[in-house]
Amino acid sequence: MRLLMLGGTGFVGSAIVAEGVRRGWTVTMFNRGIHGPTPPGVHRLRGDRTAPGGLAELAGGAWDVVVDTWDGAPRAVRDAATLLRSAGHYAYVSSGSVYAPPVLPGVGEESAVVPSAADDTRDDDYARCKAGGELAATEVFGERALLVRAGLILGPGEDIGRLPWWLRRVARGGDVLAPGPADLPVQYVDVRDLAAFTLDRAVEGVGGAFNVISRPGHTTMGELLREAVAATGADARLRWTDPEPILAAGVEPWNDLPVWIPPGHEYRWLQERGVEKAYAAGLTCRPVAETVGDTWRWLDRVGAVPPRAGRPVRTTVGLDPAREAALLATHHPA
Repeated sequence: MRLLMLGGTGFVGSAIVAEGVRRGWTVTMFNRGIHGPTPPGVHRLRGDRTAPGGLAELAGGAWDVVVDTWDGAPRAVRDAATLLRSAGHYAYVSSGSVYAPPVLPGVGEESAVVPSAADDTRDDDYARCKAGGELAATEVFGERALLVRAGLILGPGEDIGRLPWWLRRVARGGDVLAPGPADLPVQYVDVRDLAAFTLDRAVEGVGGAFNVISRPGHTTMGELLREAVAATGADARLRWTDPEPILAAGVEPWNDLPVWIPPGHEYRWLQERGVEKAYAAGLTCRPVAETVGDTWRWLDRVGAVPPRAGRPVRTTVGLDPAREAALLATHHPA
């Protein structure tokens, strides 16, 4: 199989490239050539898809599968898809963020998405950009367009730092503020399982939208953090704390305490999406112990969360140590 990866140096793109190489495919990356090395055995074409004539290196190429993770202006997806219309299949890695509010738990692929347009040139709204990217891919490829609506993505190579933050925090040891309840269901997808699903369905010729994320409760906050303790081997003590005092202290779920979205929160649906369609199509998700352990070994090797390739720097995630210490002193005095 001949795979063209548009981008390929970021978190998801790198995982898809690695999966293609693992399968023995002929893999080509197209990007500006300024972020990250070219993996062994991968051919690299250089170009800036946002510049006039920037797609010229792709002209005349022949690929069975194209994968695109673009999260900027949808017009760039439409331009690339139009040039590559002779390819066998176009997989666009989208996001659950496309669903139009208010979003209810259990949201499925048939639900309404935010308004957008395939030729939109603005890149100031992530949800609208992803929704427009879906429209662009479908406009050109029709039933040959696979729309991968990813949820929370974890695993080796993560460039946002959610699971790495927890691993680093646990590795420091001592009392760790653990946001409850411990049995709170957590829904996510390992980036390697996302990559495998994307390539498998593209080869099969499957089109349409899929919520690509584990079943709700694939793990829990308790299991996730206990696996972090086990992976790091740290002398850490998880101090479980009810959501109410944490929220009352102004701590933000998802950002200050990554992954955690407490019961009743307006964004709780992010970890309660309907996934029957994806599982019926062949999605499989590895155990949380494997995701956490492999991420720790990767993080320990590279030393720091990598910057996001070609995109603006995100706000640092994770609770300030002083704020954590104050909460622990109040609710778990020595």
